[in-house]
Amino acid sequence: MHPAATPAFWHERWTSNQIGFHQQKHNPLLETHWSIAEGRVLVPLCGASRDLAWLASRGHEVVGVELSELACAKFFEEHGLEPVRQGNRWSAGQVTLVQGDFFAFDEPGSFDAVYDRAALIALPPDVRPRYVEHVRRQLARPRGLVISFEYDQQKRDGPPFAVMADEVRRLWPEAVECAREVVDDERWRELGGVSEVAWTLSDGG
Repeated sequence: MHPAATPAFWHERWTSNQIGFHQQKHNPLLETHWSIAEGRVLVPLCGASRDLAWLASRGHEVVGVELSELACAKFFEEHGLEPVRQGNRWSAGQVTLVQGDFFAFDEPGSFDAVYDRAALIALPPDVRPRYVEHVRRQLARPRGLVISFEYDQQKRDGPPFAVMADEVRRLWPEAVECAREVVDDERWRELGGVSEVAWTLSDGG
């Protein structure tokens, strides 16, 4: 089993502040390619992502699922919000964070869309099919935005893992590539090319 498949791996990342995946602003691909006008949005493995606030600012009810208590606290602290805590749920305004294992979260058919920036690419290959099936179970129909990461996996182990186009299409047959951008970050230049790819999920409805 790859360490990234275990809760301990992610708890350690947050405890030691090894959170290079945490961006200081919302993802530009989200702003450009999010096409869902309204509804309830699921954000799996959300960390303390600022994308949650961006989605909420567009009128969505946003539910993020996150393993780490530190990450949940960080999100509300960075946005100057005092969350109401009920059990494992932290809520303020349009955003609710559910703290715990994503596979233990289950609200079948109750979401209008999914936003996945750093969930699929955080999981080892053998976990991804189970993850996508669990996401599908939560959706009324497959809609939303998935952002993947592409590079030569032989040159570096994840996470973030490389999830190439053929795998995205296999996991999400509804996925349509809508943008591909080269990642200009010195941490990745040694790999000779890294791309961030946005996929719109649409069932044609």
